[in-house]
Amino acid sequence: MHDNLKIGLQYCAPKHALTRLAGKLASLKAGMLTTAVIRWFIGRYKVDMAEARNPDPAAYATFNDFFVRELKDGARPINDDANIISHPADACVSQLGPIKEGRLFQAKGHYFDAVELLGGDEELAEEFKDGDFATLYLSPRDYHRVHMPCDGTLRQMIYIPGDLFSVNPLTAKNVPNLFARNERVVCIFDTAHGPVAQVLVGATIVGSIETVWAGTVTPPTGPEVRRWNYPAEGDQAVVLKKGEEMGRFKLGSTVINLFPKEAIRFVEDMKPDQPTRMGQPYAELKQPGDAEA
Repeated sequence: MHDNLKIGLQYCAPKHALTRLAGKLASLKAGMLTTAVIRWFIGRYKVDMAEARNPDPAAYATFNDFFVRELKDGARPINDDANIISHPADACVSQLGPIKEGRLFQAKGHYFDAVELLGGDEELAEEFKDGDFATLYLSPRDYHRVHMPCDGTLRQMIYIPGDLFSVNPLTAKNVPNLFARNERVVCIFDTAHGPVAQVLVGATIVGSIETVWAGTVTPPTGPEVRRWNYPAEGDQAVVLKKGEEMGRFKLGSTVINLFPKEAIRFVEDMKPDQPTRMGQPYAELKQPGDAEA
């Protein structure tokens, strides 16, 4: 199909309705039919089931159960160096770099605003002024649980309604403001090196976005931005260690990280189209004097 036609169809298709329908179908327990679909998916996308805690396609009652399958112990070692930020997901680097004048680079000719990405909160966006960002695309074959890149205490979660365009590389190159127009869940963590944003971006056929502390955040959806604030201490505090699961996609999408000014330096092999593996080095914490070097 011609690329322009693919993009044009996304503008006119009932993306929310199709996505909710896909979510319902993916949650059905259809026995042999479910297993057949899972086997087809594994073959079509070359999913490495040897990494799964349960590699048997017939062991999954629903397609969603398969899609958010756990990995076997040791499949993703977490770098334990306190000065290393680890990758939060199996993905592919879409873009990364500095946040310039409050904007993030999407693709050639396209930028989007940090304020919009974060639900219109200017004070929150100010915390990442002149900082760094990375956009990580999860393809259908990838492991779809999202983990903590570093130790952090949850400060705020924000649900932001929006569209459901695909987030694949073709769409990123052709749909302006893509990541700030799609539905998303923003999670703000306080860490030893400042605030870190982990943004889970929805997309066409992404049936659900979940977090470990709140369960399913979407669906259902709503027309309003919603915010939840969390305490830093006490029984209600959400404290997660590097490498711990923090959320998941039921059918895949994109993770965007924001880091504050002069906090981190991405590792040398971080570049667009570079595959990532959860737990491997993502960035190094800057040390005193690094900024002047």
